[in-house]
Amino acid sequence: MSLAHLHWPFFEPRHREFAAALDAWAATHVRDRHGDDVDATCRALVRELGAAGWLQHAVGEHLDTRLLCLTREVLARHEGLADFAFAMQGLGSGALSLAGTPAQRERWLPAVARGECITAFALSEPDAGSDVAAMRCAARIEGDTAILDGEKTWISNGGIADLYVVFCRTGEAPGARGISAFAVEAGTPGFEIAERIEVIAPHPLARLRFNGCRVPLSQRIGAAGEGFKVAMRTLDVFRTSVAAAALGFARRAMEEGLARAQARPMFGQQLADFQLTQAKLAQMALSIDSAALLTYRAAWERDQGLNVTRAAAMAKLAATEGAQQVIDAAVQLFGGLGVTRGQVVERLYREILSLRIYEGASEVQQLIIGRDLLKNP
Repeated sequence: MSLAHLHWPFFEPRHREFAAALDAWAATHVRDRHGDDVDATCRALVRELGAAGWLQHAVGEHLDTRLLCLTREVLARHEGLADFAFAMQGLGSGALSLAGTPAQRERWLPAVARGECITAFALSEPDAGSDVAAMRCAARIEGDTAILDGEKTWISNGGIADLYVVFCRTGEAPGARGISAFAVEAGTPGFEIAERIEVIAPHPLARLRFNGCRVPLSQRIGAAGEGFKVAMRTLDVFRTSVAAAALGFARRAMEEGLARAQARPMFGQQLADFQLTQAKLAQMALSIDSAALLTYRAAWERDQGLNVTRAAAMAKLAATEGAQQVIDAAVQLFGGLGVTRGQVVERLYREILSLRIYEGASEVQQLIIGRDLLKNP
């Protein structure tokens, strides 16, 4: 992996050393490791990432956003499932890291960082995706117990997670102000995996069902009615890292496309010798560098304690949409081979689509940017 961009002023020497070490490890341990048994592969990846110490950069209250983003970029370039496994450990445990009590953190976070406890972030519902305030899954409080009823869907790590952070309506106030978060362990009576969901880029995904699921009130994360704030704080940490993952996909597509253009003979010369090919490669490089600048600007600003609502949205929008264009161009360079199952660019074409949707679809990012511009021109 070229580390030339790590000489930009957003980075310190420790970031360059970290990226080089992770890249070397990933090349040996996770590159192109997408097996047929996705559940088993994800479990193994989480264990290996934990054993090697990489998960500590996704778990905890005071994360270095640039290290978080570099990790996702490097892992995504080598293997999409490795990035997924890393990111979901951070997202799934983010509420505990940010708002958990000392006892809750001590109980779960060390095991999460070691890769011994797989986590999931259960926010979305059939009719409440980006519109979180429309949530219907509810928890009623009886003494020292919360009783959960309802469903969640599109939950990453659903079916393999040991611990689910579940957001429920608890009724302290209307709308988003009446939501609380609870830590629910797999196997809790009244909690079941209602459906495993198949998607075009396979990874563990499920619909969850709660039917009179009794959870000790001591497992509520944060104050009553503060769940929406906890969820948004968690997503705010990881939104920029989605841009970094897309950047990793785009860099791999560029790598594959360059190799193809330089190796493919055509009409007595190489594919790379055609001006049309060179123009395509130039546009791919422009998209990648533009996205990288926005991504690491947002990461650097967050590490300085600045508000990154607009910057993170810009980074995610530019990086995911740009990566889609870069990957599409790489597929074109491969021709018919590019749409053949098992080719790297074919896999990337399927994998990038989810990044344009989760943690706020591209259209949602446009709304965030537009509204912020109107409030803060």
